[in-house]
Amino acid sequence: MTTSPNPALRRIRADVQSMHAYAVQDARGLLKLDAMENPYGLPPGLQAELGARLGALALNRYPGDRGNDLKRALAAHAQVPAGFELMLGNGSDELISLLAMACDLPGATIVAPVPGFVMYAMSAQLQGLRFVGVPLTADFELDEPAMLAAIAQDKPAILYLAYPNNPTANLWDEAVVDRLIAAQGAQGGLVVIDEAYQPFAGKSCIGKIARHGHVLLMRTLSKFGLAGVRLGYMVGPASLIAEIDKVRPPYNISVLNCECALFALEHAQVFEAQAAEIRAGRARILTALSGMPGVRHWPSDANMVLVRVPDATKTFEGMKARGVLVKNVSKMHPLLANCLRLTVGTADENAQMLAALEASL
Repeated sequence: MTTSPNPALRRIRADVQSMHAYAVQDARGLLKLDAMENPYGLPPGLQAELGARLGALALNRYPGDRGNDLKRALAAHAQVPAGFELMLGNGSDELISLLAMACDLPGATIVAPVPGFVMYAMSAQLQGLRFVGVPLTADFELDEPAMLAAIAQDKPAILYLAYPNNPTANLWDEAVVDRLIAAQGAQGGLVVIDEAYQPFAGKSCIGKIARHGHVLLMRTLSKFGLAGVRLGYMVGPASLIAEIDKVRPPYNISVLNCECALFALEHAQVFEAQAAEIRAGRARILTALSGMPGVRHWPSDANMVLVRVPDATKTFEGMKARGVLVKNVSKMHPLLANCLRLTVGTADENAQMLAALEASL
């Protein structure tokens, strides 16, 4: 028996119907190393303390001034320069969507290097903006001439620069970044520097917002260790943040999100120690990969490592059959042919992942 299409589908945009929803892999029963999550949970004592705090919240009330407390705590944690403002998002994803909404002038374009974070392009498409992806070099560096040409030709409303980049895990040449910022400023556009993986990078571009009135800096607590809490924030000149904040839905940060984030910042040393463990694990993974025939890897400044194998599909399925889930990014962009993205886990998880990789080649 065939069913006729729902006539109400005609009211849904054709381009939306042709899109694919953001896919989350089924990780049940598998070691989950596909999404760059912090593998460490809260120590039991902190779990009990946080539980008591969350249980005492007034869940019957809309979020109130506690959000301002969180903004102040985040500004102190991130060492935001005096005179600059901060806005909160339900993860960085919401902030990216709000930026597209706020900059949706007729003919507006968004430019970003590719391969990169998929939400830059997806948010542009959903908002009806044009997206221009500028391919990286074969070694996943910024193609400066091509980026400058895109800025000159397309005059983008927003230029995204992820620092480090996802899925390639590398930091860009800072001198190149500075020249791109200058070119984008000269034609009157915004630069958004996405520092989602800053806890593992050891470097930041936060000083650039003080030197440029058109630069915004975006971060998330997901890689800090709170991926389940959904809390992102954006820093920039007060005049810009005030305008973008107008398109933010009211009460977008729940009292639970807010209190979890405040609690984590009060115990930042716990998460900083976890990040140090992850960085040490990353170094051990890179050393192990150097000894695997047929595997090429790239330097990493994030909590992930990009590798190229002879057959990404075969290796991905082999690792999955051995109980380890990583991310097959080989179809995301031609530059990523036969590439897998490996998340850095605990020492035991990393050992299991490396054994599964070697056995699956």
